[in-house]
Amino acid sequence: MLKVENINVYYGKIHAIRDVSFYVKEGEVVALIGANGAGKSTTLKTISGLLHSKTGSITFLNEDISKIEPYKLVGRGLAHVPEGRRIFLQMTVRENLEMGAYTKCENIEKDIENIYARFPRLRERENQIAGTLSGGEQQMLAIGRALMSHPKLLILDEPSMGLAPILVGQIFDIIKELHKAGTTILLVEQNAEMALAVADRAYVFESGNIVLSGTGKELSESDAIKKAYLGGS
Repeated sequence: MLKVENINVYYGKIHAIRDVSFYVKEGEVVALIGANGAGKSTTLKTISGLLHSKTGSITFLNEDISKIEPYKLVGRGLAHVPEGRRIFLQMTVRENLEMGAYTKCENIEKDIENIYARFPRLRERENQIAGTLSGGEQQMLAIGRALMSHPKLLILDEPSMGLAPILVGQIFDIIKELHKAGTTILLVEQNAEMALAVADRAYVFESGNIVLSGTGKELSESDAIKKAYLGGS
């Protein structure tokens, strides 16, 4: 579904992403893990068109999307839930969901009902201003808004950031449910243990490079990964 080949991304003179290549198959959850500043979020922003690579290509559903505007990618089936959620704070929950459907013109009411069925808390908060929601509720809203576009690939950037442990568990339960329903997910997550537990495959980033890859199970059992990211000795 997604193939990233030999991308190199710069912030001015800083070489943030170095010759990164990986792929995501339909129906998979693929996780990118690594320390802060390793290049994970930059990679996601490059895939979704917010940043651009100096080299290589990004192919989504057999189309090179390297030069396509971000808002057009949503219509092609790629939805990005950014780090920090980026919901519309002054709008209601319902208005945020309606914004997620801007590429569509029919069945919006049905889609909103489907989101409320998946996230009952959002139904309870339907007319509440989004900026007054709790962190967990805001994350649910950000995911729900992305799902309104019926994405073929859902990109999640640090969905558990800043959440209490019980809410982290709820967010990962949602990721598992989406995976079970057939949604393809590319996940960046600081909580490596949780990410590897839900991932079919994963890639480990260090200093803008991919240094390891394997199944979620293989990496979670790797001594090097345990020592670096899972608190092992």
